[in-house]
Parts: sequence; structure tokens; C-alpha cells
Amino acid sequence: MTKQDMLQLKMTATRVRMGIIEATHGAKSGHPGGSLSAADVLTYLYFKEMQIDPQNPQDPDRDRFVLSKGHAAPGLYSVLAERGFFPVEDLPTLRHIGSYLQGHPNMDTVPGVDMSTGSLGQGVSAAAGMALAAKMKNPDINVYTLLGDGEIEEGECWEAFMFANHYKLDNLCIMVDVNGLQIDGPTAKVMNSEPLDKKMDAFGFNTIICNGNSFSDLEQAFILFDRAHGSGKPTCFLMHTTKGLGVSYMENAVDWHGKAPNDEQYRQAMEELRNSYDILQKEAERNG
Repeated sequence: MTKQDMLQLKMTATRVRMGIIEATHGAKSGHPGGSLSAADVLTYLYFKEMQIDPQNPQDPDRDRFVLSKGHAAPGLYSVLAERGFFPVEDLPTLRHIGSYLQGHPNMDTVPGVDMSTGSLGQGVSAAAGMALAAKMKNPDINVYTLLGDGEIEEGECWEAFMFANHYKLDNLCIMVDVNGLQIDGPTAKVMNSEPLDKKMDAFGFNTIICNGNSFSDLEQAFILFDRAHGSGKPTCFLMHTTKGLGVSYMENAVDWHGKAPNDEQYRQAMEELRNSYDILQKEAERNG
């Protein structure tokens, strides 16, 4: 990836973060923290990695993505809008009565959503089933799923991991957003799941530890996933991220797991993100 490619991805991720703030502010509720921490991997997936077509969202041969941590819907909606699946202008209708953009992803109403999710643990299970079906029908289809590090306290996740190993789903990429915080506090105190790398290794995964907010790290991680095809081993990214990244007062703050910015906080967040975008844009122009 060239420096210019990297800058374009960073600019896109910044716009995705703006969309997250627009959506949660418009809803007066929602989950900005874990959406912001995942903005970079979502951007890489939809703009670099996945084989998808916004003009044909039901293409049977497309790659699939399942947002297992469904409460991070503002992040998914924002990247889908940026990618052209629906208008960016619709993001502030999040959670409004009559809006197709509800608090958790709905595959029946939102273009580009491959699975309805919300109950933690169920998304990764659905993704594993999709990957098995793809292996039978079209081995070129990859399935990607994003979990939270709080979510994996659910026993159903580990059943899905065991399933993925048993059926040798090397077309499945499980990504865990290790931001260290969940609604009740630090994951290490609520229910410590470490050492995650040793556990995923023991479950038969191709385990990759990376910085989930670094596009160079993500690029290398996805290269390793692609190389794992044919190995019979599913892949797991343990992505260390910063919850609330991009908005100073939300970063590493557990209380921003599930609440929306008020008008003043919205203005501050958008000002910070616009300033970040302007800096990236000027750098891209200098390198262009």
C-alpha cells in the first residue's frame, strides 16, 4: 500500500467517525465508543479487503461481513454509507421511529447488512455457518466477523470457535476488538479472558495480534489471512484498539460505551474530527 493509499484510508476512516457522531447525536442514544474503536478495521474491510458491490448488495458471490457486536451499528452504518450502499445524509435518522437504521443491524431493511445481530455471541455463530456454506458452494467467498472483547465472555462464542476449527473454515476471519472496556468497566476486571492468544491458538486458529487502529498493521494481518487459505485453519485477529478513538473526551472512557453526545459535545467532536481530516487532506495534496 502506498503512502497515498494510506492517507486516503485515514481520511475515509475519519469521515466514518464523523458519521458515527452524526448518527448517535441524531438518535440521542447509541454506542459511539466501540464504533469509533472499530472504524479503522471497518474502513479497511469495505474499501480494501472485501469483494462487494454497493450496486448489487445481494450478489451471491460477494464476501460477507457479520457485526457480531451489533451495538456498534453506528460504525457499520457509517462505513456502508461512505461505501455507497445508502445516503450519508440518512445517518442522523438512527433509531428514529420509521427509520430503516435501527439500533442494531437489520438485514431486512439496511442495504449491505448480511446478518441481523444484537444478542452477543450469535453473530459469530452465524458467520461460522456462512463460512461453512461458502466452503461447500463457492470457496472463493470469505466471511468476516467483528466481536468485542466483552462479547467473548459469552459461551456461545467459544462454541462457534470450536465449530470453525472442526470444519476447517480457513475462509473465516474472526476479528476481536480488544479495546479493554465494556459497559460495566474494564474487561480485565469484569471477566478476564486473557491470555487470548494462547486460547485461540489452542482452539486451532491462525492467531494474529495487531494494532487495530493502524492501517499498516491491518494490511499485514489481512495478507496473513489470505495466505492461510488452504491451511484448514480459521484466522483470528486480536486487534488492540482505543475505545472512542478520534474524539478526545471519549477515548478510553467507559461511560461512552453506550450514550450519545449532547449538542455541545457534538460540536466539539465534529470540530476535532474536521481538524484531523483537514490535516490529512493537506498531507494528501502535498503527496499527490
